[in-house]
Amino acid sequence: MGSAFLCIFLVLCSYVTVNGGYIKYNTGAGVVEGKLNVHLVPHSHDDVGWLKTIDQYFVGSNNSIQGACVENVLDSVVVSLLRNPDRKFVFAEMAFFTRWWYEQSEEIQETVRKLVDAGRLEFINGGWCMHDEAATHYIDMIDQTTLGHRLIKKEFNKAPRAGWQIDPFGHSAVQAYLLGAELGFDSVHFARIDYQDRAKRKEDKTLEVIWRGSKTFGSTSQIFTNAFPVHYSPPNGFGFEVDDFSIPVQDNPYLFDYNVEQRVNDFVDAAIVQANVTRTNHIMWTMGDDFQYQYAETWFKQLDKLVHYVNKGHFDGRVNALYSTPSMYVDTKHATNEEWPLKAHDYFPYADRINAYWTGYFTSRPAFKRYVRLLSGYYLAARQLEFLAGRSSSGPNTFSLGDALGIAQHHDAVSGTAKQHTTDDYAKRLAIGASETEATINLALSCTSSKNSGQCATSKSPFSQCQLLNISFCPPTEEDIPEGKSLVVVAYNPLGWKRTDFVRIPVNDASLVVQDSTGNPIEAQYLKLDNVTVNLRNFYTKAYLGKSPENAPKFWLLFQVSVPPLGWNTYFISKASGKAKSRSGYITVMDSPQNDSIEVGPGSLKMSFSSTTGQLERMFNSKTGVDLPVQQSYLWYGSSDGGLDSQPSGAYIFRPNGAPPTVVSRSVPLKVMRGPLVDEVHQQFSPWIYQVTRLYKDKDHAEVEFTIGPIPVDDGVGKEVITRMTANMVTDKVFYTDSNGRDFLKRVRDYREDWNLSVNQPEAGNYYPINLGIFTTDKKSEFSVLVDRATGGSSIKDGQVELMLHRRLLFDDIRGVGEALDETTCVENTCEGLTVRGNYYMSVNLVGDGAQWRRTTGQEIYSPLLLAFTHEKLETWTASHLTKGTTTEPNYSLPLNVAVVTLQELDDGDTLLRLAHLYEAGEDAKYSTLAKVELQKMFRGKKIKEITETNLSTNQEKSEMKRLNWKVEGENGDETAPLRGGPVDNSTLVVELGPMEIRTFLLKF
Repeated sequence: MGSAFLCIFLVLCSYVTVNGGYIKYNTGAGVVEGKLNVHLVPHSHDDVGWLKTIDQYFVGSNNSIQGACVENVLDSVVVSLLRNPDRKFVFAEMAFFTRWWYEQSEEIQETVRKLVDAGRLEFINGGWCMHDEAATHYIDMIDQTTLGHRLIKKEFNKAPRAGWQIDPFGHSAVQAYLLGAELGFDSVHFARIDYQDRAKRKEDKTLEVIWRGSKTFGSTSQIFTNAFPVHYSPPNGFGFEVDDFSIPVQDNPYLFDYNVEQRVNDFVDAAIVQANVTRTNHIMWTMGDDFQYQYAETWFKQLDKLVHYVNKGHFDGRVNALYSTPSMYVDTKHATNEEWPLKAHDYFPYADRINAYWTGYFTSRPAFKRYVRLLSGYYLAARQLEFLAGRSSSGPNTFSLGDALGIAQHHDAVSGTAKQHTTDDYAKRLAIGASETEATINLALSCTSSKNSGQCATSKSPFSQCQLLNISFCPPTEEDIPEGKSLVVVAYNPLGWKRTDFVRIPVNDASLVVQDSTGNPIEAQYLKLDNVTVNLRNFYTKAYLGKSPENAPKFWLLFQVSVPPLGWNTYFISKASGKAKSRSGYITVMDSPQNDSIEVGPGSLKMSFSSTTGQLERMFNSKTGVDLPVQQSYLWYGSSDGGLDSQPSGAYIFRPNGAPPTVVSRSVPLKVMRGPLVDEVHQQFSPWIYQVTRLYKDKDHAEVEFTIGPIPVDDGVGKEVITRMTANMVTDKVFYTDSNGRDFLKRVRDYREDWNLSVNQPEAGNYYPINLGIFTTDKKSEFSVLVDRATGGSSIKDGQVELMLHRRLLFDDIRGVGEALDETTCVENTCEGLTVRGNYYMSVNLVGDGAQWRRTTGQEIYSPLLLAFTHEKLETWTASHLTKGTTTEPNYSLPLNVAVVTLQELDDGDTLLRLAHLYEAGEDAKYSTLAKVELQKMFRGKKIKEITETNLSTNQEKSEMKRLNWKVEGENGDETAPLRGGPVDNSTLVVELGPMEIRTFLLKF
């Protein structure tokens, strides 16, 4: 009996082990009417740097920090897609894909092309990275997107249809209409919206909306917008990465833990939960997460089973599961003919729970933010010069800088939220790109300015540039000018209109003569170098260059220059001789205040300071009659250590400790320096905050240079440093901030238009991202402040404007980066907290008149004059070089409401031209009008043979773009059509631009 039982047991065991059986899963389901359709979208969110560098993430190194390898993701996804033709996968970050693509064999590349053609592998977003939306400038957003889109077009002849901004920490209006609708996207998808906003939208079923980010364009640039119910990961229990804890579908009845019915019921339950907060019978499940699908089959095996068993209908029958993509999902949504709620403005600021506003990253790593913005303008100018000289097939070019800037726009890069070693890697890439681009510029300037056509063929240039000019380090200007020679200064103007500006360079000699391009002497002014700049120079040149600089120069030499549009002008500086010595320039002297109030300013704009407290008291413009009491001071918020709810202030999150901000100093030592070109007011607010306010002749604003750091933290308190301007204005809680340097959005303190705000952080919850500026108005005047980098700002009380300029924190804010934001710089064995130097700009105007200053000056800040230096005899230089030149016809200038966003010779020989109208509809009576640009006059000596208008990223012709028309709740069809430019006549080649319009063209010469 016992032997017979044992025999039967062994036979059963053998049957279980051997005869589980092959199951062919039916995974080809499409949409089923009358059922709830669950669109399964397999994806991997691959940060272009965060805890590891981009290359570490790609190859899978440094896994002690994070086990992530994007190379494995792409390798294994391709294999898994080939196993089942119904499977789909979407991919976003082209900086990773391009690394992988060019390592593949021709056979693999051809296989991938077939997968893309079949819609099984779909590119979504398709930029170099998934860019941030708070700290990015619109030109950088366009450039990095264009890099990726052109690669996709070249290799696959495809144009992405879906925006996929799933992880950025808030979402901008510019993203909606410019980096969405104007690209040709049908939709944009993301996870992060404010927790209060999400709760209200789930209740109202308004997570999915039609978003109109532009007041100017209205419905003509709207986009379907899908905010996920929770996150960009799957519902709980349905993540199938190899190390995930989710229970797999076990469908072999001869193995233990058979669970098909339970897993199907779990699936249906989760689908019903999401359907209850979503309109129509279609919902999307984002089947992936950070760096998932490293072994893709672990996902796809489970998804195959889920699609198969959910759709068999034996267990429930209400739900249909299908492999899908965002574009498929949106097409089905559109086909339902549903009316959708309307969304305007943006999704800032973002909090993921109470007391956790992600508004600190608007300012985090301010030095890196400045470096990105500086190189953004540099890259724009460099591509113009590369076009003017003719792109070389060999030698240096601008691509490496474009690549580095594309990576730097990532939502953990320019945002300031990556680990320190990763941020160092971003900066290193930028520095390498800047170095190669500097060589490109020097060669291009030599070529375009030389009278000898052979100069363009040489690989040598006499020019050098000064990347550390802001801390007075510029070897070519500091050197003793050789006998009989001049310091040659070539200034290039990337703007489309003539500009008059000031050049400021360090020199050691106060007996110099400055001459213009025709040899006529011009007025100059000398200012002694302050000790703060000298100390910065000594420490940071050693930190950056690894060597101690020569003795600091004695003076700043200042002179006024005039440069034609898209052109250059040359200035000569030489040693004075004989009588000329007494006429060489004005040496600035320090003023000794005699009255209670000190008035400064050589032009129409004046500022008054108290001789008692050293503080600003008033701004007055004699030209406009605006007279505004204004006080300016520095304060710092003490950073929360987490308190009772364990939420500290950190790289992402701004959370003050609850105490009022501390005023740095109520009495400020003050020095006044006066001269014919500029007056300077030097203020020492503390040993670690120094400020110089400059008022230039012929400028209607004050330039404020701040030097902040090292921020002291020996008291155990992290500090978030602000400058606060308090004007005597009645502003009724209203202020305005820009969206990525384009539109200005109305902000109302303690208010959200989409829900009733519960205020728990009155400072952090009222901070907004700033890339161009912030302003306030009342019935009489406007007070405006422009910035030189991305930052955060607000108006916490009526009449106030504040900017956060620097942060040094002691705690991690528990959002994944795992480091406190405590930036230090080391020289040999000496380390200290980071010192930041930068500028902001203040202006007062009559109400309604501030836009012209904001738009024009904003362009000048973003695109400063590009300076190149060499030494040569004046006569020799003028004989061999054109001292002044421009790409445009003589006396032709672009309108003051138009900017040249891109002028670039592409790899295929076409020239990419983007023109942008700078004003919104109704923003300014004079300039919010139709503008016209005459292309043939813009390109003197070049014949335009062919012109093609394209979408923003050049991957499809404008005439071929298709838009989905959506029904919107409450619409009655009476919207006024926006003013847009008409088609370009090939005979006249005149481009028209309506307010806020950006038009993109490919030209053949």
